[in-house]
Amino acid sequence: MSAARLVNAAARAGGERRWKGGAAGSPASAAAFPGMDGGRAATSSLRCRAADVIREAGGGGADPGGGGAERGEIKAALRQALQGMDRGVFGMASEKRGEIEGLVSRLEQLNPTPQPTGKLHVVEGSWRLLYSSITILGAKRTKLGLRDFISLGDFIQTIHVAQGKAINEISFNARGLKMISGKLTITASFSIATDTRVNIQFDDSEIAPPQLFNLFQKNYDLLLAIFNPEGWLDITFVDETIRVGRDDKGNVFVLERA
Repeated sequence: MSAARLVNAAARAGGERRWKGGAAGSPASAAAFPGMDGGRAATSSLRCRAADVIREAGGGGADPGGGGAERGEIKAALRQALQGMDRGVFGMASEKRGEIEGLVSRLEQLNPTPQPTGKLHVVEGSWRLLYSSITILGAKRTKLGLRDFISLGDFIQTIHVAQGKAINEISFNARGLKMISGKLTITASFSIATDTRVNIQFDDSEIAPPQLFNLFQKNYDLLLAIFNPEGWLDITFVDETIRVGRDDKGNVFVLERA
């Protein structure tokens, strides 16, 4: 199936899957949001280990999700659809969001790891955010200076399975201050709840360097409300290169290996 046909099918499928959100005013989750990887060799090793785990999950090399070639086509179409969208954080047209989430739903139907929490080594390591349904719009964006003064960099999440920890790093660049770069780091603990779900508890957060913290200090509670990871997360798709998660607040996250 061509990427163009996949996009058309995805647009029709958009919104086909609906998830119940949390209570009004609950903080958006960054459980699938993005520290740092251990270099190219470590990343390559993690990819190989992930591939081995996925093959083991299928039993003797079988693919429980089936459709390996179709998964590749859907992932290519998804990357194409996400070009220029800045991960969806600052909003997009409803038609485009429907197209993207339709592709995500199709990918989830071909999940090669149906019980990911039983094989958590498949999620070990660093992941970069490609898409999130969380948005920072209107007054929130203005208060945080994210229109002209401060720009968002990478969202990186590093999973440490043995410690039961997830370290989320959101990078920022502040123009007008000699291009000061910094990051918000949120550390969370996770525990297995079901075959597909993990419970997540917020542990700690910090912003560095101090100059960046001074910019966000007045609205730090707002910043944490957007990126707070507390709640639960369903791992709805994971293979060697892509991971998809859906949280208790109705948010969807798509990440790629960093």
